Amino acid sequence: MKTAIVYYSKHHGNTKKLLDAIAANNEVTLIDVIAAPVADLSGYDRIGFASGVYYSNFAKQLLSFATKYLPEDKEVFYIYTHGAPKGDFLKGIRAIAEEKRCREIGEYRCQGFDTFGPFKWVGGLAKGHPTAEEIQGAVTFYQGL
Repeated sequence: MKTAIVYYSKHHGNTKKLLDAIAANNEVTLIDVIAAPVADLSGYDRIGFASGVYYSNFAKQLLSFATKYLPEDKEVFYIYTHGAPKGDFLKGIRAIAEEKRCREIGEYRCQGFDTFGPFKWVGGLAKGHPTAEEIQGAVTFYQGL
């Protein structure tokens, strides 16, 4: 199955660490929405969206990309890192996928070191994350799709 993972990973590279491990062990195309703000995803069977969580949602750059370039009727999955331990972090990206009649096939999440906004004043949240086990968990998740 031809797979692309569209991602945004900026501050500490938490999400990119997961994706690099997946790409090292699998045939997958990684698309950074900052480096490639335009992409044709029509040739992919399944499309992953990966992001750190910003204000309880995926990065706005990734959401904008998905709104413009996600084809209809694709299989989609989500990979994300977050500092806060709880939250409905998929609401924005899920709404876009549902509007395009895409079928969700899974999600993987783990904590990631977070110094975004006010968290920097307290030294950050989730120090030491993602761990080696969490990174391997992302690989296992992807291989099980």
